[in-house]
Amino acid sequence: MDKGKILNKKSMDFLEKYLNNAAPTGYEAEGQKLWMEYLKPYVDEFITDIYGTAVGVINPDAPFKVVIEGHADEISWYVNYITDDGLIYVVRNGGSDHQIAASKRVNIHTKNGIVKGVFGWPAIHTRDKEKEQAPKMDNICIDVGCSTKEEVENLGVHVGCVITYPDDFFILNEDKFVCRALDNRIGGFMIAQVARLLKENKKKLPFGLYVTNSVQEEIGLRGAEMITQRIKPNVALVTDVTHDTTTPMIEKKTNGFAKIGAGPVIAYAPAVQNNLRELLIETAEEKQIPFQRAANSRFTGTDTDAFAYSNGGVPSALISLPLRYMHTTVEMVHKNDVENVINLIYESLLKIEEGENFSYFK
Repeated sequence: MDKGKILNKKSMDFLEKYLNNAAPTGYEAEGQKLWMEYLKPYVDEFITDIYGTAVGVINPDAPFKVVIEGHADEISWYVNYITDDGLIYVVRNGGSDHQIAASKRVNIHTKNGIVKGVFGWPAIHTRDKEKEQAPKMDNICIDVGCSTKEEVENLGVHVGCVITYPDDFFILNEDKFVCRALDNRIGGFMIAQVARLLKENKKKLPFGLYVTNSVQEEIGLRGAEMITQRIKPNVALVTDVTHDTTTPMIEKKTNGFAKIGAGPVIAYAPAVQNNLRELLIETAEEKQIPFQRAANSRFTGTDTDAFAYSNGGVPSALISLPLRYMHTTVEMVHKNDVENVINLIYESLLKIEEGENFSYFK
């Protein structure tokens, strides 16, 4: 496929709007509305569930069902404790990194709207140089400019309010996308582009395609666990992010090798069905799509695991997007990789035949 046709102004405008919208685990609804609004021209109908997973369906009456999936949620914090002096201590909602919190701005989501705050940190002049402390869960706290607990509560802030970072999308050096929450709203973006390209190129699939944007992946694959029971797919192609291991302080001997700009990463793991994985590799080679490989040991840590072990077993595979600085506010991916993930999913779907047998003993 011509790369110039994969991303266009409309899709890039959607990407920026979608990434800049906050969608923390458990509160994905507004992001899902944006996603469905964009996807609507390219699918026949939608399925949603009570926790917020959204699915755009093409050919809903077809008996054979193929899922392409990403997840919609981003990491965040919860208000956990408010001191008498008006400072706020937090607990994680997903894998939030305490070490990057110090001096970050935050948005506290309340019924009265957004309350601004900052993760404060003692000035370098005041810290004990011999007993320097790193940011930890028991010493990072948020300052919203109040001096009492009552003042904080009068703003609408209470235990259980969710907290996100406001860092917005930008492009670095022409071809690097940078934002918080690329993990993994970029996945929802990519599967939406697959649906768009199928429509624009007038491709007729011999099966039902379920374009699935799952919730609650960051706290244990929960959205995928729920929606796979409802869809009961025959095949699942999952996309998520994986670590670029070329930046400092990452040991390749234990984390493997992957690099942004070098192509999608195709996973090897017990949950990844061998014949389906080989279909991806054959497609990449045939269409000259660059790709990398990763060994994920006992589990992938992605929604692939939830689909693979559901419904008596679903042939599943994982296509990952290399990403730098995961679970920070400056997550970074390469535009070429985004296009190549989209292209690999698109071209692989065109090779799946209705009722194709991915049996292990094929």
